[in-house]
Amino acid sequence: EAGARLDAVTAIVVGTGPGPYTGLRVGLMTADTFGLALGVPVHGLCTLDALAYAADVEGPFVAATDARRKEVYWARYEDARTRVTDPAVDRPAEIAEVVAGLPAVGAGALLYPDTFPDARAPEHVSAAALAALAAERLAKGEELEAPRPLYLRRPDAQVPKNYKVVTPK
Repeated sequence: EAGARLDAVTAIVVGTGPGPYTGLRVGLMTADTFGLALGVPVHGLCTLDALAYAADVEGPFVAATDARRKEVYWARYEDARTRVTDPAVDRPAEIAEVVAGLPAVGAGALLYPDTFPDARAPEHVSAAALAALAAERLAKGEELEAPRPLYLRRPDAQVPKNYKVVTPK
C-alpha cells in the first residue's frame, strides 16, 4: 500500500502483545519469516505501548485492549511514550479503583464503560503507530524487545489428562 519495494525494508517491527496465544504466534512467526527472507532484523514492541503512542491524551491514562473472557489487557501510562505499570490481564471490575478518574484508550476500554467512563480513540493498534514508535526509539539508540510473545495467561489448549488405551488385537 505504501508503494515501497521489499528491498527498501531495512528492519521489521512486530507487536508482541499481550494478546491471544494463536494470534501472537502467527504474527511473530510471519515477522520472523519476513526478516529471515529479507535478511533484516526483527524487533518486538509491546502492543499496548503502540496503542498509547497513538493516543491523543494529555497526562496519565490507561491503554486497554479486549482480552476476551470478560477481561482486558491493560497498562497505565504517564504520557504517550512512558508506561508506568507492567502489562496485566484483569477483569475490569477488579481494576476499577486503580484506573478511576483516568482517561482510557482502546477497544477494551470501550467495552467496559462502568470501569472506563472516559474511553477514547484509538480503538485498535495501527501498524503506522507501531512502526513510528519503534523508529523513534531506535533513533534514540534504545534497544527494542526481542520478537517474543508477551503472554499474560496460560493457553486454552491442554494435553488431555486421560488418554484412551489402545491395544493391538
